[in-house]
Amino acid sequence: MQGKDWLITADGECQACKSVRGWDLLRDNYRLYRFLTEVEDVLNSAEDESSCLPEMRMLVRRLIVNSYWVRSQYLEPSAKTGTSVSLLYDELGFPLTVQVVTFAPGTRSNIHNHGTWGVVAVLKGQEKNTFWQRTHSSESQEKIEYKGEVALFPGDIISFASNAIHSVEALGDEPTVTFNVYGETTPKERFEFDSVTHKAKNF
Repeated sequence: MQGKDWLITADGECQACKSVRGWDLLRDNYRLYRFLTEVEDVLNSAEDESSCLPEMRMLVRRLIVNSYWVRSQYLEPSAKTGTSVSLLYDELGFPLTVQVVTFAPGTRSNIHNHGTWGVVAVLKGQEKNTFWQRTHSSESQEKIEYKGEVALFPGDIISFASNAIHSVEALGDEPTVTFNVYGETTPKERFEFDSVTHKAKNF
């Protein structure tokens, strides 16, 4: 499941990144608990967010290369919402969200940021990520403008700076399944954006 690595910056730029080859990441008995420990070690030693994202992408790729269990932990999308979320780890005081998300074909997310860094790996299906940038015009402090988009396929990994703004659409005829890990969210900095009214609200 070799794929490409991407970084979305706070200003909506999509940068191609060097990707570690999957066969260089093969390990015996590499499980979720080991991944979580290594992620925590990286966070504790990182000087800032930008310096840790390359290692986070590598750790995510190592996990999905080695763990069939993680790749199989998804739910069918809800008939009502078109999405489903399988939370893989939840411990009070542990500053990470680790989950598998399923989107039905054609399902679109709102335009949002996460208020923290994030790394997302496509396990099945296809999705389009569209990127936006805040412009802070005289008309509205919450105005955003379209910056670009990228289509992702199984094996692709995309990472986000804390203030990166994006929306997601599931492409193709089968559900899209992604593995997602996010840092500790700052609720007052997480927003949903409206590109028509140029307003934002906490999300």
